[in-house]
Amino acid sequence: MAPPPSSEPNTVRSAEVRTVDLDETDRRIVQLLSRDGRMTNAELAAAIGVAASTAHARTRALLERGVITGFHAGVDQAVLGRGLQAIIGVTLRGGSRQESIEAFADAIRGLPQVIQLFFLGGADDFLIHIAVPDSSAVRAFVVEHLSAQPSVASTRTSLIFDYHRNAVAAPFR
Repeated sequence: MAPPPSSEPNTVRSAEVRTVDLDETDRRIVQLLSRDGRMTNAELAAAIGVAASTAHARTRALLERGVITGFHAGVDQAVLGRGLQAIIGVTLRGGSRQESIEAFADAIRGLPQVIQLFFLGGADDFLIHIAVPDSSAVRAFVVEHLSAQPSVASTRTSLIFDYHRNAVAAPFR
């Protein structure tokens, strides 16, 4: 059984998570619903070759076991006027304590431009995926929200030209 969810689901933290074994039917359900969370139960059952009742019971069990954590909508950022996306690598100053890491994550996570925030081990401490109207908005985001923070040592911005998503990942526990 997985540990109980935190009252703060988006905090930077680590915890031991117990993995579960999935049979081929469960793996196919996860794969198909990861690509199309709006797939009907009848479509799901037909795609994996089982009865609708089996597909329903298996999907419910995957939800109860915490394998499937929710269903998500894909949003066209360009239609919302945020057609330019970027990934920004952020390196914090050496010696940053846990409190400053958490404060940075909390400050960035709540910004409306931020689609995803990743806390990493490696060359960058964070990767921030943003969507904004244009290149001047990317610049403003970096200058106002990143470079202005005393804990930030450097940033590296890459524009996204295109991307492919196989699945939506749940937050780490």
